[in-house]
Amino acid sequence: MAKRETDKIFSGKSDKVVVASKFKPLRRAVRIPVWGDLSIRLGLALLLISIVVLIHWFDRDGLVDSVDGEVSFLDIVYFTMISITTTGFGDIAPVTDSARLIEAVIVTPIRFAVFFIFVGTAYNFIIKRSWEKWRMARIQEKLSNHVVVLGYGISGSQSVEELIERGTDARNIVVVDPSEERLREAEKLGVNVMAADATRDETLKAVRIEEAQTVLVSAGRDDTSILIVLTVRHLAPKVPISVVVRANDNELLARQAGANNVINPVRFTGLLLAGSAKGAHIAEYLSDLASVTGRVQLVERVVQEGECGGSIAELSTGGRGLRIYRNGRAIGYWEEECQSLQEGDVIVEIVATENGSSKGDGH
Repeated sequence: MAKRETDKIFSGKSDKVVVASKFKPLRRAVRIPVWGDLSIRLGLALLLISIVVLIHWFDRDGLVDSVDGEVSFLDIVYFTMISITTTGFGDIAPVTDSARLIEAVIVTPIRFAVFFIFVGTAYNFIIKRSWEKWRMARIQEKLSNHVVVLGYGISGSQSVEELIERGTDARNIVVVDPSEERLREAEKLGVNVMAADATRDETLKAVRIEEAQTVLVSAGRDDTSILIVLTVRHLAPKVPISVVVRANDNELLARQAGANNVINPVRFTGLLLAGSAKGAHIAEYLSDLASVTGRVQLVERVVQEGECGGSIAELSTGGRGLRIYRNGRAIGYWEEECQSLQEGDVIVEIVATENGSSKGDGH
């Protein structure tokens, strides 16, 4: 299947093909939206100017208008603006000691405050944002050991939230999806996002896929997900890939495309249903194992140096060892090989999480 014929689910439309040859650069959400920041700054500046207008109005007897000798409210507004902006035409001036004291003690600090507000606004909208774009470009160029999430639908969004719950730094996660609406939701979590088509080579190269720690694929359609896996595997032969597929006959195709882990949510749901038929608490425990917010959690890790030679029943983490992986072979805790752990073994264990207060990483 050609790449230009497969991005249906990524466009969010099943009957329209969208070809995306370009992508927007990597970005990260700011704490306050642009217009919100601008509104706050302008509101504060107007408040300070209004305070100066009121001060001048109540002390208008200390001002002299050299043109007509009368200080009206319009004159007060005019004098306030030229005073705040330090223009100073000299047609209206403070003449009494109290008026000059007010100008020196109250109006001058407010003048500096308004000045810094406008200077800060110019910095934020011109210099700072240009700097932020440059900084994100540099971050993008140096991405390494990061988690790349391709597709931010239901599965993708839940996986990102779970990764953050488990202690992964949100700044170390990159989400790629063509939907700006979905990316805005991802930005709220503090992750890096890119609006792009994940089936394109240039997109994956832009997020430095070859330097990623792992890649999670959930495009919403099996054909698109498998194509993404093929593209990722072509560009990053050694990076672990996990993919979501929904049809049983596509699981083998996903593995042949290069996926290390294939998750079938339909099959998992069936397992939960079957478990609930055999016991009221089996499904609950399986769900508990899958999430860091439960009381227990499954953890996969490499055997520690001090555990070599010991039994899987005596792990330094205090967890319950279930199996080890040695030379690509799964070995159950009841088998003889598990009684003597070796360097390089990968352990799958159950650890307590104390209802999510611990990250469940076995440490």
